[in-house]
Amino acid sequence: MKPPLKPTLTAPGTLAAKAVAKRPGFPVRLELDAGTPSATKKIAGRAHPERATGTFYQKIPARTALPSGVGLDSRAVRARMVQKLAAQGISDAQVLAAMGHVERHRFVDTALVNQAYEDTSLPIGLGQTISKPNVVARMLELLRQGAGSPAGKLGRVLEIGTGCGYQAAVLAELATEVYSIERLRGLHDKARENLRAFRLANVHLLFGDGMVGYAKGAPYAAIIAAAGGESIPAAWVEQLAVGGRLVAPMHIAGSAQALVVLDKTAQGVTQTVLEAVHFVPLKSGTS
Repeated sequence: MKPPLKPTLTAPGTLAAKAVAKRPGFPVRLELDAGTPSATKKIAGRAHPERATGTFYQKIPARTALPSGVGLDSRAVRARMVQKLAAQGISDAQVLAAMGHVERHRFVDTALVNQAYEDTSLPIGLGQTISKPNVVARMLELLRQGAGSPAGKLGRVLEIGTGCGYQAAVLAELATEVYSIERLRGLHDKARENLRAFRLANVHLLFGDGMVGYAKGAPYAAIIAAAGGESIPAAWVEQLAVGGRLVAPMHIAGSAQALVVLDKTAQGVTQTVLEAVHFVPLKSGTS
């Protein structure tokens, strides 16, 4: 097994005027989009050999219109999806609002657009899938029910397994800051492209080994994983803040998986096993 590759951080949004929480220092290269009415320029920062580097994309002065995709006006379809989620037991108003706001069809292949708002997982390439809406909403609701969750937004969140970027976009509605790590270069690039036009200043995409987390951004108020292993990696527990909550699938018997909720308190860690789920396997390294 090759050694984990040091995460490379990129961000699909603009630089925030003021950070919502203390974040790790790292040099960045700021690129204005070429071909805009305003002048363009590039400001390069020298990378520190021990720090992650990244690119923040910013358009001045106006925001780029979201891609038209297949011309689908999905507002009514999203509203019906949210109604179904509520009927299935999702009751967190902020989660339902976020699910209703993010256009899921922009994160799936054109051939699958008509299935984008069905309660089903869909392939996104490289043997991976976008989780069905009910599972995404359920896991996000569990995160927000954690003892350390504020009445408003979650604090800094670590997502293991960016995939196509859909869950990161929903998390951006619910958290002050999102670090999302993906081990497959093809999916990392796809998520970066999918999220670029949304200009999510609080989302940072990383390419690296999700099993080791991202220590430079720790501690995290919440951690969520989109792949299941034999156990919860120790690095995730270490990077979770006291009072924080972790939600992830985990093997409980043979090939069976279940959702696991882990709460970290000053007295220790408690683990709760919930309903059965089916996620792709958690793997180490990058590809």
